[in-house]
Amino acid sequence: MSAIDVVGQYGAALAAGDMGALAATFHPDAVWHQPGANQASGDHVGPDAILAHLGRFMELSGGTFVLETDSATEAGDLVSATVRFRAQRAGHDDLDQHGVDVFRIAGDRIAEVWLISEDQEAEDRFWGQG
Repeated sequence: MSAIDVVGQYGAALAAGDMGALAATFHPDAVWHQPGANQASGDHVGPDAILAHLGRFMELSGGTFVLETDSATEAGDLVSATVRFRAQRAGHDDLDQHGVDVFRIAGDRIAEVWLISEDQEAEDRFWGQG
């Protein structure tokens, strides 16, 4: 399976809300690197922690968080995907940004994810400090 196919499975599982299939796309030691200085920032290790992290976005946004992939390209075991993410949160300006997610694939599973937002400061303000 190609690296881009693995990321495609991740995207399909995320869009369908299939948490079992989503967890299966991650290597047991996968690391999700969440940038910024907000309550969601930091490294999240392993499928359970990553799914809990993604669930936290839904919790904080009252279920409004949406992530869409615009396009993806691969180079060996790396895949970059241009994304748009949106959410609403009481007391905050709506979040509506584009970004790039970079995935490293190992053994047909996602081993690492790095995220780059177009405006990290605005994203930090949106998610807040908790």
